[in-house]
Amino acid sequence: MRVSRWEPVLEELVRERYPRLLSRATLLTGSRHDAEDLVQEALVASFSGRARFASVAEAEAYVRRAIASRFVDRVRSTARERAARVRLAGLRAETVAEPPTGLSADLVRALGVLPPRVRACVALRYLDDLSIHETAVTLGLTDGAVKRYTTDGIAVLDAALGTTTPRDLEIVPVREVRHGA
Repeated sequence: MRVSRWEPVLEELVRERYPRLLSRATLLTGSRHDAEDLVQEALVASFSGRARFASVAEAEAYVRRAIASRFVDRVRSTARERAARVRLAGLRAETVAEPPTGLSADLVRALGVLPPRVRACVALRYLDDLSIHETAVTLGLTDGAVKRYTTDGIAVLDAALGTTTPRDLEIVPVREVRHGA
């Protein structure tokens, strides 16, 4: 039997990086069970068709973005249904039984309070280290929306955790310099 070129990358990704992918998905969904489904969907989507990843790191980055995209798609498609169910049944969001690797239980609880899109922006920006633009592309938002959602999310996290984000940091915009113009 012939092994496809992508199969070893997928096997190594699942063997070595699955816990990290699951942690990120759990932060987004607030539920380990939903996170497992989300990671599986992202893996299938990422490796179906013509998967061409030069490395496991490249594949992991792609899958992380697929997780975020699928999460936002789920939120968009089921928001009304979930809202009606919550109002009618008085259900509360499922809580995370154990915090994802490397994160405090307080942070996980605070993230769970954030609306899904805000939570996705904060997670991609600060946990996955994506730029504003990369986050915007991943979630199908404008750069300005990502900035707003991230700012709002950090303010809520600061209040929930009793922390303060330094406001006195000088932000230096990066501009393209054109020589000879």
